[in-house]
Amino acid sequence: MTQRVALATVLDRLAIDAVITGYAVAVDDGAWSDYGALFTPDGRADYRGAGGMEGPADEVARWLEETMRLFPVRQHLIVNRRIDLEDLGGYTGDRAEVRADYLNPMCLARRTASGPDADTPSKAGAATPDFVTGGRYTFALHRAEAGWLIRTVTVHEKWRRTP
Repeated sequence: MTQRVALATVLDRLAIDAVITGYAVAVDDGAWSDYGALFTPDGRADYRGAGGMEGPADEVARWLEETMRLFPVRQHLIVNRRIDLEDLGGYTGDRAEVRADYLNPMCLARRTASGPDADTPSKAGAATPDFVTGGRYTFALHRAEAGWLIRTVTVHEKWRRTP
């Protein structure tokens, strides 16, 4: 492997890592347009392994937007990322697979006498997660003109703790 190829590989890995981090941030912040922008036009998300739905990324984003209203405080951690880049005879191709573990603590929305109490981030210090899940993501990514994008994401929930 030449120094130029090694540098390109490092840059690809950093760019892919940024996409995966962007995914977690978009879900946690409820930034659904950002979520959609991380996917290829034919991108799909599969949350069936965690009790959710599967479908085109834009449909799943709408489902997540509705579902995540139950959890106004969430902090999605994606760790132990293993990135496998397509190898074209020593050169990086345009496809990659990422397997990464996740830990997802969330706080349920509270009801008060005056209506729902959307535990705002300013209250998060007092909020204790009452719904926590852990598992593994599998991402398939594709290099596009705009950079690396998610073609598919699949959630494999391994455990959960509920109230």
